[in-house]
Amino acid sequence: MNWFLTEEQQMIIETAREIAQKKIMPVRERYDHEGIFPWDVVEAMASADLCGLYIPQSYGGFGGGVFELCLAVEELSKVCGGISLAMAATALGTFPLLLFGSEEQKRKYLPDIAAGKKLAAFGLTEANAGSDAIGMMKATAKLDGDHYVLNGTKQWITNGENAEIYTVLAITNPNRGARGVSAFIVEKGAPGFSFGKHEDKMGIRASSTTELVFQDCRVPKENLLSKEGMGAVITITTLNSSRPGVGAQALGIAAGALDDAVAYSRQRIQSGVPISSFQAVQHLLADMATEIEAARALLYATARTIDSGEKRFAKEAAMSKLKCSDVAMSVTVDALQVMGGYGYMREYPMEKRMRDAKITQIYEGTNQIQRNEIALQLIKGAAAG
Repeated sequence: MNWFLTEEQQMIIETAREIAQKKIMPVRERYDHEGIFPWDVVEAMASADLCGLYIPQSYGGFGGGVFELCLAVEELSKVCGGISLAMAATALGTFPLLLFGSEEQKRKYLPDIAAGKKLAAFGLTEANAGSDAIGMMKATAKLDGDHYVLNGTKQWITNGENAEIYTVLAITNPNRGARGVSAFIVEKGAPGFSFGKHEDKMGIRASSTTELVFQDCRVPKENLLSKEGMGAVITITTLNSSRPGVGAQALGIAAGALDDAVAYSRQRIQSGVPISSFQAVQHLLADMATEIEAARALLYATARTIDSGEKRFAKEAAMSKLKCSDVAMSVTVDALQVMGGYGYMREYPMEKRMRDAKITQIYEGTNQIQRNEIALQLIKGAAAG
């Protein structure tokens, strides 16, 4: 389909595709098996000016938005959904700064992120606080002179120990519930900040997932984002802006799986003919392609809506994440079916695509939570009307 991309947007796709083919494809199998973080790919993305696509030019970025980020993440994910996360997870950790940071904070941190010199991460999830991340939060931050003292742990943090800049949520006033949570910028190496368990995951194994540990960690009070009590608002606004990035990752995984299934169906001979001539296989391919295009249409429309300055897009952000991740899971299952026993073997990347696809239905809000959000927005909209 023609998405009426600008020359710059088309160049983003072509650049990301070249990196995916030349830098990611040769290493994706080994990095997945061994759980290697893709520093060489990060360097390639930085050299190609992809790291700052969504960051304003005034802070050293490309000056694009969520849409440009999605274009790059989708293209990288066609080859490896795990390696692409180095970029997508950094965006998640950066959005709080973009949306709520002071001018001083932005000038201090954004240029290094835009240049690819430093990665970012978002410290929200805790062991006993999954879908109710704010309500069940235990991490605390207490003001002590010119510093806040952070205590607690964060679990399953993407980019983990490989990031340099972290947005961390903690309770500053336990008597105010959700309004007592605040957000802080924490730098790697801060006193009292260390790393715990490194997770051994089913998929996205080239992406690091690590526990963050804060033991009397002293953070300068000027690293408070916005003001005390804004943590819940920062979290919700950040996730609404970042969920299309998860959708792009999922969409890329699905699109890559379809490409592999089509290529295999044309090469695999059974009963003297390619299996692509069998109607059963054709129908599988047709359904996969249709679902991918439908998901892409929703994702691109959502990303462009966010970039337009529209203030209300929580429903669409949830829809795009939900649709793209469900499509990724169903497409990888059907694509593996097309490839039969070969698809189940590690000789082909299809089993990896399926493993990578599953997490997109879980993180940044499970798809059940996305359905809750969509329904809530529908009901609120009807009541307001």
